[in-house]
Amino acid sequence: MAQNAIIYTPSEVVKLLVTLLKPSAGMRIYDPTIGSGGMLIQTRGYLESQGENASNLSLYGQEMNLNTWAICKMNMFLHGVQSADIRKGDTLREPKHTQGGELMTFDRVIANPPFSLKKWGKEECDSDGFARFPYGTPPKDAGDLAFVQHMIASTNAEGMVGVVMPHGVLFRGSSEKAIRQGILQDDLLEAVIGLPSGLFYGTGIPACLLVINKNKSAERKGKVLFINAELDYQEGKNQNVLRQQDLDKIVAAFDAYQDIKRYAKVVELAEIEANDFNLNIRRYADTSPPAEIFDVRAILHGGVPVREVEEDYIREEILGDFDVSLVFDIKNDVKSMANTDERYYAFKPQIESKEALREFILQNAPTDSEVDSKVITQLERWWDKYQVSLHDLDQQVQDAEQVMQGYLKELGYE
Repeated sequence: MAQNAIIYTPSEVVKLLVTLLKPSAGMRIYDPTIGSGGMLIQTRGYLESQGENASNLSLYGQEMNLNTWAICKMNMFLHGVQSADIRKGDTLREPKHTQGGELMTFDRVIANPPFSLKKWGKEECDSDGFARFPYGTPPKDAGDLAFVQHMIASTNAEGMVGVVMPHGVLFRGSSEKAIRQGILQDDLLEAVIGLPSGLFYGTGIPACLLVINKNKSAERKGKVLFINAELDYQEGKNQNVLRQQDLDKIVAAFDAYQDIKRYAKVVELAEIEANDFNLNIRRYADTSPPAEIFDVRAILHGGVPVREVEEDYIREEILGDFDVSLVFDIKNDVKSMANTDERYYAFKPQIESKEALREFILQNAPTDSEVDSKVITQLERWWDKYQVSLHDLDQQVQDAEQVMQGYLKELGYE
């Protein structure tokens, strides 16, 4: 939640962040940019879903906007939370949760700070009295990593941080690079999770989640997990939505902490250092398709290359379990394919046009299967690409020339 405006975090994003942090009874939970209090409320809901006593949590938060602070207090009251310690004030310039002149620390710190906040208080924080910025302060017009460092400083030695950030913090240079470098070299970063664009109402800016852990397990030390979940969502009219299956997939990948093709990658810190501490998610977990194949022989003579149809990305991400024998036969005119071991498909003879292709698939697909639109789109792509060969076009041009010459002869032009 932003400190300078009421910007609501989608509930499914909050739910995801809470589930990744796995709070448990007896913990102290803190949100330094609490907004209307949704993250702390969802933390209680998570405990209830785990069969734990949701009342056995100590909740803390700070909010600069007076109206938003009032809404948060009301929200806590309506959810039966009487003991939450919610304070007014600017978290970066004047943190309120202190004890004996030092920051209070918590088991879980969770937040969605305002993205790239300008005039966030760099001058004051350059001389910070709480030692919150050991890696330096970020630029005066982008306070993102100031919030992250405040959250780290507010976390106890066993604790975790979960924070929503814009992608820029992953790769911007100068002082922000130095901050990333410090966080990485201290081995605090556990995971970087890329979310789909359009999740936040009124903006298409994609966001990411950073999971920071001061007590990483032995098998996770010296590593960072990158999850690229940008393709998994339900499209909406005003904003996109993470479905339960999308949330489950992210959480399962985080818990497993293993490579998943075109989705997740566990990266050694040495590799990140070799990449100049760049955390751009696509650099490590790329969902983009491989370069498209263009088979010269098929373009010249027709036929869809079997190797293109069976390419891993095409099979896994597009065709799935679609049976290509429904629309293809093996092309047997070996004369045009001389001197090659390459095999080619030909569209079935009853499929005479691209429109007929779509109709044929819909009519002949097994009744218990649902043909995804991307399957039809891919088959239509192959039709456009290979069905009319250059040889056929050349013949069509020659035939057209002969017809034209016949017309000219009839008109007396010889």
